[in-house]
Amino acid sequence: MTRAHAPTRRALLAAGAGLLAAPAAPVLAAGDIAAGKPITLLVSYPAGGGADVMARLIAPRMAEALGQPVVVENKPGASGTLAAAQVARGPVDGSLLLLDASSYAVNPALFDKLPYEPATAFAPLGVLALFPNVLVCTPGFEARTLADVLRLARAQPGKLAYASSGNGSAQHLAGALFEAMARVEMLHIPYRGGGPALNDVMGGQVPLFFANLASSLGHIQSGRLRALAVSSRLRSRVLPDLPSLDEAGLKGYEVLEWNPLLAPAGVPAPVRARLAAALRKAMAEPELLGRVRALGGEVFGGGEAEAGGFLKQQQALWARVVRERRITRE
Repeated sequence: MTRAHAPTRRALLAAGAGLLAAPAAPVLAAGDIAAGKPITLLVSYPAGGGADVMARLIAPRMAEALGQPVVVENKPGASGTLAAAQVARGPVDGSLLLLDASSYAVNPALFDKLPYEPATAFAPLGVLALFPNVLVCTPGFEARTLADVLRLARAQPGKLAYASSGNGSAQHLAGALFEAMARVEMLHIPYRGGGPALNDVMGGQVPLFFANLASSLGHIQSGRLRALAVSSRLRSRVLPDLPSLDEAGLKGYEVLEWNPLLAPAGVPAPVRARLAAALRKAMAEPELLGRVRALGGEVFGGGEAEAGGFLKQQQALWARVVRERRITRE
């Protein structure tokens, strides 16, 4: 090699050394999740609530199935849309997932504009479990059956009251669907949260409440609330003597609360498949199954496709109810 070529050779050697010294970007195999980094389940509601309880039940079990850490982080606010917006804008390597509530299916109809595109922002990994509501009343309330409630509602249109945790809440929508299907008009009393609503029903200020079964079960068992019917099509394992609303005469009525696990839409299909499989394995674990059933719920059981179909069905149902009953957040 001539002197004229020597600088070029030194430059090439130096460049090669630089390439060897620079850390290589990780190359992920198909299905690898976030290069083994921790996976965050971003929960759209506060610590201690139903979504949070389910997240903390599945996190260690998913971590075991995946062989990498899974941590729970809460980001409540705006009916779950704050957490949803963060995940929609987040990384697409599987490291950030959304664990939401049934409000996920209601929000597209309830909000004029969302900080994400609900039809395309997420890919469902699964639905964890299905929990019924239970129509409860003040212990001294004169109605003993669903037929009694309907008789009272028809006798005094717009006067028989039910409480909820707020406009557009799960309890409000359960009541709105009840009114629509029973062809009655009732008085909706919104509260700032389920706790105050439940307390006023137990205290006799408002007679009726479509309560979450898990949160009201202890009060029913202690006699502070009286249960009239459950909102699932089938009877509940924890209240086997209580009829469903469908069975008691309101044919076709079913309202369930549930928690979907969602990934950003850009997460590759092999990664989504691994995450969905880990979720199914977690939900099939006998101890977790027992915990869910003790709270009055049932494991969903389906995979990505079934979850996607269920979410579309729920979105269509609540869009119709919100539109026909003219429900707003105000």
